Amino acid sequence: MKARFVAVLSALLGSLLLVAGVTGCSSPTAEPTTDAGTFAVDSNTLVFGVVPDSVSTQTNYQPLMDYIATKTGKTVQYHESTDYAALIEAAIAGKIDVASFSGFTYVTATNNGAKLTPISSIITVKGQEPGYYSMAIAPASSSITSLAQFKGKKVCFVDPSSTSGYLFPSYNLLNEGIDPTTDITPVFAGKHDVSVQKVGEGTECEAGFAEDSEVAKSDKVKVITKTMVPGAPIVMSSTLPADIQSQLKDVLQQVTIDDIIAAGVSGADTEAFRKVFYATSPVDDAYYDTIRSICEKTQAKQCQK
Repeated sequence: MKARFVAVLSALLGSLLLVAGVTGCSSPTAEPTTDAGTFAVDSNTLVFGVVPDSVSTQTNYQPLMDYIATKTGKTVQYHESTDYAALIEAAIAGKIDVASFSGFTYVTATNNGAKLTPISSIITVKGQEPGYYSMAIAPASSSITSLAQFKGKKVCFVDPSSTSGYLFPSYNLLNEGIDPTTDITPVFAGKHDVSVQKVGEGTECEAGFAEDSEVAKSDKVKVITKTMVPGAPIVMSSTLPADIQSQLKDVLQQVTIDDIIAAGVSGADTEAFRKVFYATSPVDDAYYDTIRSICEKTQAKQCQK
């Protein structure tokens, strides 16, 4: 079962993952950074990379980017990758300075040579710990009531390198004795909201997976099971000058929405931003060891070189 799983996963990222000098799923060791570091574009610009998980991704991140610009005095340039593989490639190539990764994408990128340091993870509710849920869903009217019933169905995933939209779902399916490459018909929706939409329609996908924030927006799906996922990290390039890295840690490790509003970022004082951001909480590389353990158990090729 796992052999077939590994074979398909291997094909998904292709030559992108053939970066030498990195081993397995072990924690990355960053190279020393000197004051004479490097930027993705130039010393006046910080490139902020994301993967658009929904149509409102840029709007959701704009107040945070404006806050970084206000605090650092630099222009913050929005960089939208087409998918997780493209964001990984951009990180490996040194084309981003700061980014919002999924946990799986962060592990994959660093395992394949990207020089990244996690800073923090966004929380959306006061008192919340970093983390969110990967939800298994089905149409609201479906007779499906358990993950075991996903076998033989057309199942929506988000992206082959999505933590909550593929890695954790695949692991959970394997635990049910379901091979996610042969015992179901996998459909990659590309975005969490699209996965929810397709499952709600019940035609292209009879069941699926997505993160909790997008599932909560729909009354056309029901939750079958949910699994806690380590919070998605905000990361910075480890090749940035040391003083810039220190500054970004000060700016991003523990910031609240009130801090951002007080800094004069008017776009933060909106209902839309309050729904996706309350504060950041510090995280480090070891926080993602759970993902590395799942990588080892599933032998997912994306986790490796």
